[in-house]
Amino acid sequence: MEFMQGQRLETTVAVAVAVVAVAAGAAYLVRSRKPRGCLDPENFREFKLVEKRQLSHNVAKFKFALPTPTSVLGLPIGQHISCRGQDAAGEEVIKPYTPTTLDSDLGRFELVIKMYPQGRMSHHFREMKVGDYMSVKGPKGRFKYRPGQVRAFGMIAGGSGITPMFQVTRAILENPEDNTKVYLIYANVTYDDILLKEELDSMAKNYPDRFKIYYVLNQPPEIWDGGVGFVSKEMIQAHCPAPATDIQVLRCGPPPMNKAMAAHLDELGYTKEMQFQF
Repeated sequence: MEFMQGQRLETTVAVAVAVVAVAAGAAYLVRSRKPRGCLDPENFREFKLVEKRQLSHNVAKFKFALPTPTSVLGLPIGQHISCRGQDAAGEEVIKPYTPTTLDSDLGRFELVIKMYPQGRMSHHFREMKVGDYMSVKGPKGRFKYRPGQVRAFGMIAGGSGITPMFQVTRAILENPEDNTKVYLIYANVTYDDILLKEELDSMAKNYPDRFKIYYVLNQPPEIWDGGVGFVSKEMIQAHCPAPATDIQVLRCGPPPMNKAMAAHLDELGYTKEMQFQF
C-alpha cells in the first residue's frame, strides 16, 4: 500500500514538473517570438490619426494608432511606407514616407511631414483631422540594415530627406550591441527648415562617440557656427568617413542635391558600392 502511494506521489510530482516545464517553454516562445507587423505589402490598410501637432508653419507631426497598444508596425530599418490620399482636385495620390518611430515604439507610428503649398499629398495631410484614417501600404524600399554591416555610415540629407537617416540612426544608437558610428551632414535653406533638430541634438549629446552631426544652411542666421551654402566636397571630406570597404555613405534629398552629392562622392573616390540613395 505504501509502495502504491509512493508511486502515485512520484507520478503527481513528475506531472507537475512537466506542466511547469511546458508552461515555462511556452512563455519563453511567446517572449522570444517577434510580434507580427501590421503592414501589408500588397494591400492598403487603414490607421487612425490620434494626434496632430504643428511644429512650425509648414511642418507637423502625425501620430497614428496601431490596432492594439502592443502592436508593431513591422517596418524594417531603412525602409518606408506608401501613404494614399487625395489632392485638392480630389484625385488619388500615393507618396512614400519614412516614419520617425521604430518597432520598439509600441502601439503607434509617427510621421513628420513638411507640407508644401503646391504639394498634392501635402494637401491631404493639411486637411487631416484627429479621428481621420490614413491608407498605408508597405514595407517598401531597397535598403536593408543589419547591425554591424559597416564600421561607419556617412549620411548626407537635405530637407525632409532626414527621416530615413533619423530612423537608421535611432536604430543604431538605441542598440547597445551595435558599435556602428554615424556621421551626418544635414542641409537646409533656413534655420527654421531644420526638422527633428531637438531630437538630433539630443542624440549627439547622449552618444558623442557614436554620432556626429554637421548642419549646413543656405541662408544662415547672423550667429551661426555650421556650414554655409551648399554641401561641398570639402564638407564631405571633413565630416564623413573616408572611402573604405567597410563604410557606406547614404544620400537623401531633393533630386538636384542627390545628383550633386553623387558627383562629389564619385570625385572623392567613393565607389558605387560605398554609396546608397534612398
